[in-house]
Amino acid sequence: MGRLFTKNKALYLITDRLISGLTHTEIARQAIAAGVRAIQLREKHMSKREIFKEALSLIKLFSKYRVLFIINDYVDIALAADAHGVHLGQEDMPLREARRILGKDKIIGISTHSLREALEAEREGASYIGFGPIFHTTTKDAGEPKGIDALREIKKYIKIPVVAIGGIAPENARQVLEANADAIAVASGILSRYGSTPGGDIKTNAKRFLKIIKEVRRT
Repeated sequence: MGRLFTKNKALYLITDRLISGLTHTEIARQAIAAGVRAIQLREKHMSKREIFKEALSLIKLFSKYRVLFIINDYVDIALAADAHGVHLGQEDMPLREARRILGKDKIIGISTHSLREALEAEREGASYIGFGPIFHTTTKDAGEPKGIDALREIKKYIKIPVVAIGGIAPENARQVLEANADAIAVASGILSRYGSTPGGDIKTNAKRFLKIIKEVRRT
């Protein structure tokens, strides 16, 4: 995959039907139209059969636009659907076992909440880490915010890409990127912010973030 989070993939959208009121495919279509090229399918309320069908539908769409496609939690679905990889939490399948199943070429991201967890993920062969929550978030029960200083500290020691996550909005995205995050993972900041209709204006919301990324990465 080369460098994972090049400028056009530095905005990493996490889909959420409950926040947006839209299907994963409709979320993806609107995000792609805005220029988003890294998307994680996160679904906690469907059966695995239904999630697999969603993944196959998204694969067809993403192949046209060279979208980086990651599936949350489910190693088997990522393998069967031929997604680019999987993102795992601390309580999910161990990284080494996931790597054995997926092979050396698939991407495996790991959620981390401390330097110890980040170092362990890197040592065990993670392709990237998610670190956070940077700010307070209501998207999931992610614990106390870590803050920008903790992100800077992580970046001092971790050589693989670091994706900042948690409460990231247009108002604070710049400082996250200036702390050298390789990418920012966003769900509610794109899917619900500023919108008066179900899903809000996903294209407008995504473009706000992409504009900030372009400005920061240019300097």
